This record gives sequence, C-alpha cells and structure tokens, in this order.
Amino acid sequence: MSRPQSTGLTRSLGLLGLAATGICSMLGAAINVVPFMIQRNVPGIGPYVLPAFLFAAVPAIFAALAYAILASAMPRAGGSYVYASRALNPYLGFVASFSQWFGLSIAIGVVSYVLVPFLRDIAAALAWDPLAAALDSGPVRVGLALAFLWTFVAINLRGVKLYERTLVPLMFLMFALGAVVIVAGFYFDQADFAAALLQREGKILPAAAEAPFDFRIFLAAAALLFSSFIGFDSIAQAGGEAKNPGRSLPLAIAIAVITVGGFNMLFTAAVYHTVPWTYIAKEALTRDLTAPGLLGYLLPSGWTVAIVAGAAVALINDLPAMLLAVSRLMFAWAEDGIFPRRVAQVHPRRHTPHVAILLSGIMASLGILGSHLAGDFFLGVDILVTSMLVNFLLMCLSVLALPKRNPELAKAVTVFAGRRIQAPLALLGAIMLGGFLVVHIVKDLTAEVSAWYFHSTVMWVAVMAAATLIYLREVRNLRRSGVDLKTLFSTLPPE
Repeated sequence: MSRPQSTGLTRSLGLLGLAATGICSMLGAAINVVPFMIQRNVPGIGPYVLPAFLFAAVPAIFAALAYAILASAMPRAGGSYVYASRALNPYLGFVASFSQWFGLSIAIGVVSYVLVPFLRDIAAALAWDPLAAALDSGPVRVGLALAFLWTFVAINLRGVKLYERTLVPLMFLMFALGAVVIVAGFYFDQADFAAALLQREGKILPAAAEAPFDFRIFLAAAALLFSSFIGFDSIAQAGGEAKNPGRSLPLAIAIAVITVGGFNMLFTAAVYHTVPWTYIAKEALTRDLTAPGLLGYLLPSGWTVAIVAGAAVALINDLPAMLLAVSRLMFAWAEDGIFPRRVAQVHPRRHTPHVAILLSGIMASLGILGSHLAGDFFLGVDILVTSMLVNFLLMCLSVLALPKRNPELAKAVTVFAGRRIQAPLALLGAIMLGGFLVVHIVKDLTAEVSAWYFHSTVMWVAVMAAATLIYLREVRNLRRSGVDLKTLFSTLPPE
C-alpha cells in the first residue's frame, strides 16, 4: 500500500483565519458561562474565581508553546495526532488525539445546547414571555441546538473560504459586543446592582460573607477554568490548510492565546466587579447563569439585547472552528490508515474532508442529547477538561522526546529551536499539566453523582478503551497489508 501524493486539501487559510479559528474556539461558553456557573460546580471558590483564572493560564501558556514548537516542524492536518505519533509513538498519538476529538466533539454539543438560554434571555429582555418560556422547554431547546449545529456543519462542508468569510466578521462582532459587557461591568458597582435587583424582583442581596481560602478548592477551580484556554489547538489541526504554515501556525497560536487571555480576564473581572459573588453562588444552585443575564438587571432592554446577542455570537463562533478541528483529526487518522480509509475522502471540488465533517457532526449531536439527559452541561465540560489535559500533557512530552525519537523532524523546528529553552519549557508544562490532571480526576471521582456514568473520568476511560480497540484492529490490518509501520510513523503525511 502506498500513500497518495496529495491529500486533496488546499492551503487557503491565512493568518487572520487561523487566529480566528483559535480565538473563536476559546471564547464562548468559557467566557459567558463557566466563570459564573463554577460557583455551583466547585462550591466554595467564592471570590477567588479571577485568581484561579490567572493560575489556570500558566499551564495553558506552556501547552501553547509546546504546540507552537511542534507546529513549526510538522504543519499538517490533525496537528496533535501527527505531533505525538511522530515524536512519541503512534498509539499515544492516536489515544491523545482521540481523547481530544471526543472531548471537543462533546464540547460542540455542549456549546450548541447552552446557546439556547441566551436566546431565552433576549426574549425575556424584550418581554416576550411566552417565547422565553418555550425556549426553556426540552424539545425546543434540543431542536434549536441541533439546527444551529448542522447549519455550521453545512458551512464547513462548503469549504475553508466560506468558513473564513463567515468566521472573521463574526469574531470582530463578538469583540465589539463583548466590550459593552466590560465597559458596563466597570461602570456600575455592587450598590447599583443591589438597587436594581430590589427594584426589579424585590430581592435583597445576600449579606457579604467571608470566604476562607482552600487551596484544594482553588486547584479544582483552576483545573476547570483551564477549559477557557482550550482552543488554540484548533489552529494546529488546520495545519494542512494554512498558508506559509511554518510561520503562520505558531504566530496564530500566540495571537490567539494573548488575545483571549486578556479578554477573558477583563470580562470576568468586570462582571464580578458589579455582581457580588455571594449572589452568583446562591443563584447558580437553582438556574443557569450567564454574564449578560446578570448585567441585564442594570441595563436598558436594548443594551441587554445587544450584550446577550454578543454572547450568542461568541457561542455560535465556537461551532465552525471546533468542527474544523475535530474533523481534521479524523482525517489525519484515516490518512495514516489507523481509521477507516473512507474517512479521509476529500470532496474533489470543495476540498473538504466531507465524511469526517459529517461524522463529527453526528458525534456533536450526541453531545447535545447527553447534555440534555444529564441535566447539567458541566458533565461535558468535565469530559473536555480531562481529554485536553491528557492531550496537552502529551504535547509537552512530545517536545521532550522529539530529538531522540525523530531527529530529522527535530531539526525542522524554528520556534525556540535551542534545546536549552525547549526542554525546560516542556518539562514545566508537563509537571503543571500533570498536576492539574490529577486534581481534576480526584475531584471528579470523589464527587457525589446520581449515577456512575456522570463521572467524567469513567466516561473518558470507556472512550479510551474503545479507541484502543480501534487502533489495534487497524494496525493489524496495516501489518497484513505489508505496510512498513516504522517508516509510516516516522515521516510526515503528504501535503
């Protein structure tokens, strides 16, 4: 069996499209929901959300540097799979990327599912109470979530040019409307919020309370908030379609991490500046909270609609970017022959891996249904965090192992090319990411849940077992076909 000379993908994505892919994968539920609903998922975090956010950024930066180093030498579709399979071994490459694919596919479903409450908040701000009530009903919420998801599956199927023309304007609109939240959050204060709450609902704010600092709770929150920085890896998955990839991939990763990190901090700090954490912690126990929904108490209905629409745009932006990422992972597996070959089919006119995109849409649809049945979208977030921590840990280990395992590819690295810089960065990243992974797993396994399958770690292990069976079957088929596995997994896939 010989490799095709070309994948059929075309290098059409420029720096702006690549950066938008990372930015839009990172901003969405992470910024509008997670920093506030974490008060329910990690009880006791109280006023320490922003410090936990800052702490979570540290291992994310190390992981981003590892991705930039590897992307500069191996700019191919399905980046993380290619990196680990060529730097560590193909089994770890497949497991790492299958973990990533599963987590991101579930996250796409989660994002689609949590998008509907933002539409509900728009209806409520316009006093369209019957519509708001309808949007809270199960069948409507699931139906709309599936409709949004498959709209962007269709856009991805049409090609990366339409994808880029859709994503970039939405990204700028998201920043413009998100800036309104930041300005409003710092303009008003907690006294203004207390007065607005009393006037609108006749409620009195909970009394200010002291919250003791618990380092275990702080670490658990930081591990979960790490999900807010997941998304720059989507840039690496588009490595087979990037223009001037050796330069544009690392640069796009840097732009995405810096932009999103700064925006996340300002956004979260602004909301907590105006809305007391005691109120957020109490309300999160009984309903899903969003940043625009909280600031809506203070703003005229027109501005409330604008910021809720901005949050909805942020969530919508997640969908095409993450669909691109997960579909390219499947494509890369199939290109190497460790997944059914037909998944690597590329549309002859649109140059998109259409089979992989459709399969990714089906998996994300299961994420929507799972979020609805679980009754708490944080199960999907927990699965994503576990998956991505494993993946990022293996990326740092790939940087450490690449010179010994594949010296020719190691020579192609152009970002932090000296080992005196590479090795300490990767080692520190591996230590911190490994620590976060342990904290996150312990928190999950000790949590009280109504059924065993609501433990995200158990679900993740089950998925990895399935991945192992797939890998063993496909590798056996490759051997029977006479493929030289050593050569296959030591060279880069075709462009």
